[in-house]
Amino acid sequence: MNAARYLGAHCSVSGGLYRAVERIEGLSGTALQIFTRNQRQWKTSPVKEQEAEQFRQALQQWGDYPVFSHDSYLINLASPDREILKKSVQAFAGELKRCALLGIPGLVTHPGAHKGQGLDKGLQAYVRALDEALDLALQQCPESADVEVLLETTSGQGTVLGSTFQELDFIISTSKNSDRLGVCFDTCHVFAAGYDMRTRESYNATMQTLDSTVGLQRVQAVHLNDSSYGLGSRGDRHEHIGKGEMGLEPFRLVLNDPRFYDVPMVIETPKDKAGKWDLANLNLLRGLVR
Repeated sequence: MNAARYLGAHCSVSGGLYRAVERIEGLSGTALQIFTRNQRQWKTSPVKEQEAEQFRQALQQWGDYPVFSHDSYLINLASPDREILKKSVQAFAGELKRCALLGIPGLVTHPGAHKGQGLDKGLQAYVRALDEALDLALQQCPESADVEVLLETTSGQGTVLGSTFQELDFIISTSKNSDRLGVCFDTCHVFAAGYDMRTRESYNATMQTLDSTVGLQRVQAVHLNDSSYGLGSRGDRHEHIGKGEMGLEPFRLVLNDPRFYDVPMVIETPKDKAGKWDLANLNLLRGLVR
């Protein structure tokens, strides 16, 4: 397969981190995203060395495939609330350290929400806190320098940042750690934010805009999700591939775009306990690869 060599899913770590590797193998996946901790709690236990070694061995046995982590949903590095901001900086530094310990080279993160302080102030606050968290992680764990931060495109719901390519470009160009920042392109979020991809012409226009701002070379991961909401709705709800408002064409185009052949792509579509929905979505995507 020439296109989209790295295609997989976000998998559960229930039962142990290594179980996510078993699950992606069961889907014949070649890319993996996980949470390394409970994403809905501030408190978390440190990764034990035995658990880390077990996970690293599972990755090695799986193959030389890309893996990345998604940070906690509670983290908001743009928060105007001092207590939440302090917790967010510490938690994000912890996420970076966990990735370093587990041998995970990329950490996907939502660029925060300004919570009413305004877009400009929110973006500036986010960059300051992001740099602070990166510095803190580096002090506590020098190996965290090898972990790349992947800013995820967002839908623009509420006061979240990162729904335009210009906002992501501001973060990257303003941060003193720009060399460690990349982008995770979420198809659902981009579509809901107003970037159309349902025809070759609109897809090309969206990619041209992305390239002229952030730069396509910054895209280091792709989330393949359909959208329950329409173009420009700013709603954030993932749907099964081809079952939402986007149709199949955006996925066909991105999967067969030579510029993304080496970029890992994972689905975050609705799940069932048996994993049958993930398999169905992945098989549908595989069928789109030319």
